[in-house]
Amino acid sequence: MLFKKQEKKSKKVLESYHRQEIEEGLFQKCEKCNHIVYTEDVVEQNHICPKCGCYFRVSPMERLGMILDAGSFEEWDKDLETKNPLNFPNYEEKIKKIQQNTGLSEAVVTGKGKVDGVETAIGVMSASFLMGSMGMIVGEKLTRMVERATKEKLPVIIFCCSGGARMQEGMLSLMQMAKTAQALKRHDEAGLLYISVLTDPTTGGVTASFAMLGDVILAEPKALIGFAGPRVIEQTIHQKLPEGFQSAEFLLEHGMIDKIVPRGKMKRVLRFLLKSAYHPAADC
Repeated sequence: MLFKKQEKKSKKVLESYHRQEIEEGLFQKCEKCNHIVYTEDVVEQNHICPKCGCYFRVSPMERLGMILDAGSFEEWDKDLETKNPLNFPNYEEKIKKIQQNTGLSEAVVTGKGKVDGVETAIGVMSASFLMGSMGMIVGEKLTRMVERATKEKLPVIIFCCSGGARMQEGMLSLMQMAKTAQALKRHDEAGLLYISVLTDPTTGGVTASFAMLGDVILAEPKALIGFAGPRVIEQTIHQKLPEGFQSAEFLLEHGMIDKIVPRGKMKRVLRFLLKSAYHPAADC
């Protein structure tokens, strides 16, 4: 009996230790396979689970570090301030708390940098900031980035990750769909390249606007991509939906995206596309 009590106590101590280690960031738990893995191993493998290959979400700055040449990033419009146009209860307090926790001013980081020497305007959305929801500032930052890229004759890359429109801003959030699409239309009319990269998840109003307007649309493996949830769609069309119909693999098979690119090869593919468009004589 004493041995069993000590065994239970040791197990609790071990579980407590693992929880503490996870909280301190030494370990991470994979949501797919439930394995506890070293954070260092995850980072070394481009934030991919070394046990099952599941893709962890990455912060905008980590993403930029994977794609851009070292020291080449210049951030744009960082100081745009999120407002509360509908006086939504506790919205301002929630935004401030998320800003403190994430170190981000909003759900997207925009600017310009170089991909193997090719100067490019780039925007990266963050799931950790209100699930990457598109509010007024997200739409404004992306629109300003595209307009500046048009003026400076730069290609545009946007890494999309979003739960959709931001409900706290109502119709003003939905207006960002048209605003970003119009900016991209002018960018396209100027003969410039736009590459959209869909990461997990890309849903709602983002999917219904700038995410699917790329000249080239790439996606990470197994990314969730769609507009509404399966239940809403089934209730609307009164049909049973095929399994996995909102996965990157299903969309590729049905011609909705151009290519699925593993995270470790993303910079190489973007470099090839950019140099093919802007430096066709260069060795890609």
